[in-house]
Amino acid sequence: MSGEGSVPDLGALLSQLGQVQHDLQAAQQAATSQVVTGVAGGGLVKVVGTGGLDVEAVLIDPSVVDPADIDGLQDLVLAAVRGFVDSARQSQRQALDGIDLGGGLEGLLGG
Repeated sequence: MSGEGSVPDLGALLSQLGQVQHDLQAAQQAATSQVVTGVAGGGLVKVVGTGGLDVEAVLIDPSVVDPADIDGLQDLVLAAVRGFVDSARQSQRQALDGIDLGGGLEGLLGG
């Protein structure tokens, strides 16, 4: 059956949905295992972790540790954390970019 108004091939649809689910899981796993870094102060403060948003290390150059300027250090750490989160999200987006979420499914559904 082909043409408009035809009944979708449910077997093919389920097969394609299974492939999309598999691809999504693989992409999420790849993004989660990727190491990402947030940097602030020209590299003086770094936050390192995974694309799954698990922070593994906060690295602070001793030259920015000034007891008289704790606010400045806190700002650098916050900026590095935000950079880390942005990098992790970018990693996740890149992992998902290669997945076809509907090109073939649209045809099966008569779209």
